[in-house]
Amino acid sequence: MGNLTAFIDQGSEFEGKLSFKDTVRIDGNFSGEISSDNTLIVGESGQIQATIHSVCVVISGLVEGDVHASEEIILHKTAVVNGNLEAPAIMMEEGAQLNGNVKMGRAAKGAGDSSNKSNPNAGSQQQSGGGAASTGKPPNS
Repeated sequence: MGNLTAFIDQGSEFEGKLSFKDTVRIDGNFSGEISSDNTLIVGESGQIQATIHSVCVVISGLVEGDVHASEEIILHKTAVVNGNLEAPAIMMEEGAQLNGNVKMGRAAKGAGDSSNKSNPNAGSQQQSGGGAASTGKPPNS
């Protein structure tokens, strides 16, 4: 994660298109579109209604919309996501809620990744409903 360069605090409301190059944390309300070259953090009180494109997305609050990350998506136990997740790596803590589909693995990096052109489904999986791609807990715990 890079240095925190912007913070939208609880009680703040923004609408539109948000683009940034470093880490941004949102604890308020945002609706629109988010594009990032680094990390987006949605705090526990954050409420996002947007399509998100970022390198890394860490969610502890509510996100309504699709989330695309080129590296990873992390859903903490307080996260609620109503939308699809797409990233090479996805981690969900026990208690996180996901209502949507999951696409992960090398294929999730997008069409620009030539290493998977012969088998576009290699390394990807689909899941829908409140299932967890990874619980963040070791087996048998």
